[in-house]
Amino acid sequence: MRILLAVDGSRASLDAVKNVIDHVGAFRDEPTIELVTVHRPIPRVRGLGSGAGKSQIERYYQEEGEKTLVESKKLLDKAGIGYQAQVLVGEPAEAIVKHCKKARCDFIALGAKGRSALGDMLLGSTASKVIQLSDAPVLLIK
Repeated sequence: MRILLAVDGSRASLDAVKNVIDHVGAFRDEPTIELVTVHRPIPRVRGLGSGAGKSQIERYYQEEGEKTLVESKKLLDKAGIGYQAQVLVGEPAEAIVKHCKKARCDFIALGAKGRSALGDMLLGSTASKVIQLSDAPVLLIK
């Protein structure tokens, strides 16, 4: 069983991590966890230099992503659950679903609401879009 666990550092995403940890024993075999966070790409204006090279931008994505993953990693480490962590770059819902297919995950788990103020209204836009795009089952944690 492969679980894609998508986090953004929000309380809801940490609740998703805790929920997966709480239910890991329900699986016949210990699942493989793909822990991911997605950083939106830095906008680039054609003809204007960003002042940063490709390697600097990639390092920025990785550093910011690692900051987002740190609490989730601590929870999984404390529970003794192994995982593969990755920082993805792109539109969050699309990147999550694409990685789910690439990693052949059986389902996606994520928080129902994200970090943004707009995300706190009803169902988060990323969660809603993941449900629409994914062929795999999606577990939303409230």
